[in-house]
Formats: sequence, C-alpha cells, structure tokens
Amino acid sequence: MSYTVLIPQDVVEEGKKYLTDRGYAIKMGKGITVEQIAEDVKDCDAILARTAPFSKEVIDAGNKLKVIARHGVGCDNIDVKTATERGIWVTFTPEANANSVAEYAVGMIIALARYFLPSDKATRCGKWELRNKFPAIDLAGKTLGLVGAGRVGTMTAKKAFFGLDMKVVVYDPYIKEIKGVPEAKIVTDIDAVFRESDFVSLHVPATPETKGLIGKKYFEMMKSGAFLINAARGEIVNEKDLYEILKAKRIAGAALDVYDPEPPLADNPLYELENVILSPHNAALTREAMTRMAVGAAMGIDDVLSGRAPKWPFNKPAGK
Repeated sequence: MSYTVLIPQDVVEEGKKYLTDRGYAIKMGKGITVEQIAEDVKDCDAILARTAPFSKEVIDAGNKLKVIARHGVGCDNIDVKTATERGIWVTFTPEANANSVAEYAVGMIIALARYFLPSDKATRCGKWELRNKFPAIDLAGKTLGLVGAGRVGTMTAKKAFFGLDMKVVVYDPYIKEIKGVPEAKIVTDIDAVFRESDFVSLHVPATPETKGLIGKKYFEMMKSGAFLINAARGEIVNEKDLYEILKAKRIAGAALDVYDPEPPLADNPLYELENVILSPHNAALTREAMTRMAVGAAMGIDDVLSGRAPKWPFNKPAGK
C-alpha cells in the first residue's frame, strides 16, 4: 500500500529521502494556516510537523491520518488530546536537539557574562574606553541554576560544570540527581534556584502548570548581578514582568530564544532594552540538529505506517 506524508513546512533533504527511500509519497503543503493544512491533509496518512498549528480542525480533516510526527521536542502546537481520541499516534524527537540547545544555553551564559553584544556595539561606535566600564565576570565558581533537568538541562549542567567549572543547583521535582554530575545540588524549593544562582536557565515544557510560572515573584528573588536564560518555551515567562525588571536593571540581563507569542509582536518592549540578547527561536536549529529532527520524525512515521510501535511516542492513542 502506498502512503502519503504531508510536510507543511520544509525539512532537510535527509528527512525526505528517508521517506522516499521507503516508498512513501511526499506532499508539500500549500501553507501553514489551520485552513491550509486542513485542506492539504485530507488525502494524507501522516504529517511531518514543525511549528505550524495542528488543531482539532486539522486532525478531524485527516480522515486517513495515522501519525503526526513532531520535528522537535515540544508538542504544544499539536492537539494531542484529539489525536489520542482519534487513535492517531503523535511522535517526537527527544534526543535530536538536546545537545544543540544546551550549547546555546552555555553560549548565552558566556555572552552575558562577558557583555559580548554591548562590547561589539561600543567597538563599532569607536567608544574604546567603554572597555573599562563593562562589568564582565569569570564563570569559574559561579552558580548556574536550572529549572528543569531533562535531557537539555542535564547536558547544560554537564557543560557548565565540567567545561566552565561552575557550581550547579537544580530544581526538578521529577529527579533526585543529575546523572554524570553528582556534585549538582538538588533542591526541593524552586525559590532556592533564584536566590542562589548567578545564572538561571529554564528547561521545562509549556504545560498548564508552567505557563506564566516565572514572573515578578522570582525575578525579585534574584541577585542584582544575575542573568536569566530561556531557551525552553516563551509561555513559561511573564514577559511584562521580565521587561519591568530588566528596564529597572534590577537584574543584570537576560537571553531569550522564545517568546509569547511567537514571533514576538513588532512593538514588543523588550526590543528597546540593551541588557537582553534576543534570538529567533533557533537554539535547536544547527545543521546537525535539523538533520536529526527530520530523520527522527521520518522514523516515527515509518514505524507507525509499517505497523510498529514508534520508538519515541508522545501519546498512547485510543485502541493501541
């Protein structure tokens, strides 16, 4: 039997080749609105999904749909509940981008500590003597606080501890230790992370429990010289509170790869600030990670359409 895979947003050739080599037909989508995807999916057996919305309307339109394979980790853009009720697998690629995002987090720690962006701007403007005014700091001996210690958080901890000689303190109610970093301090109170850390890096998914979790209450606990890094999900952070705390220079700065909403609105006040580094949700978008995500998603599709339980399931469909 021939199966058709819908790809609304293009992926690297390795992912498409994995599918075509196994006899699947690929249908490139006409667009990424709900209406466009709902129209495109009607004759498709699978979706290779990136960041477009895969709502109940899309899933209900997929009469032949058997699997939605997420090109990445977070599935908050997919109506997993509806898919589960319809007996449709949702797969993801949890091992594909962890190292890339961890490298981003560590890169932002270094960039913030050494004031790379302000230094670059000053140099280009001929303000050489500002070199003596940037309060750059060493990282050895400083404390990295992690909120969440899954794959990305664990890799970030290892890189910071072994590579930068940083101390690590972790809040994650689901773990008792960081594998490979027994020296990491595990705390049972999230407040301790914000009070003790020189850098706080967020590594939790967007769930009803975490949406808007990090706001004024926690920012006011941070040291005045501390920095925040968020390469997880924008919904986790109350952006208004973050803007106010950064504008007042109550903390030293922040680095954000994610926003609420995405893309950020044109009048987002964070654009006005010089003590925040902004990137376009590309922490995971290295060449290597893009290949791993595309091939991993294709593998999930092949597993399901070949009658196998997928290696990386995100749900347990009804009747499966």
